[in-house]
Amino acid sequence: MSKTKDSSTEQNGGEEKKKKGTLEDFGNQVEKFANRTAESIKKAVDKALSSRNTVLTIRVNDDSNKKINRLVESGLFKTRSESAAFLIMQGIKSQQALFDKIEGKIKRIEKIKDELKSIVNEEIDKETLKK
Repeated sequence: MSKTKDSSTEQNGGEEKKKKGTLEDFGNQVEKFANRTAESIKKAVDKALSSRNTVLTIRVNDDSNKKINRLVESGLFKTRSESAAFLIMQGIKSQQALFDKIEGKIKRIEKIKDELKSIVNEEIDKETLKK
């Protein structure tokens, strides 16, 4: 073999090793990023779920059940209960504006109930005084 051919083969081999090394480095970086992201999500989920203290029994449709199970299968949650609690919490957060409106309406309803109680109590007091 000529020196030129040997040199060319060595260059190609060197470039291949360099490419392979670069791809491995990239793969390692992606893996580290994925692990950090998963750990970050896990910490957030653990923190959010740590304050659970109320037990609910619920029925869900098949699609919701599959998604709850997928979260457990993925390793993000240990149990279906944790998975469901997380999804409920996220749903509530995403609908905060709706819950704010509901809260305002409930306060108005409570005020009206208090007014009605006062009216009834006043009428009862008036009837009692007449006797």
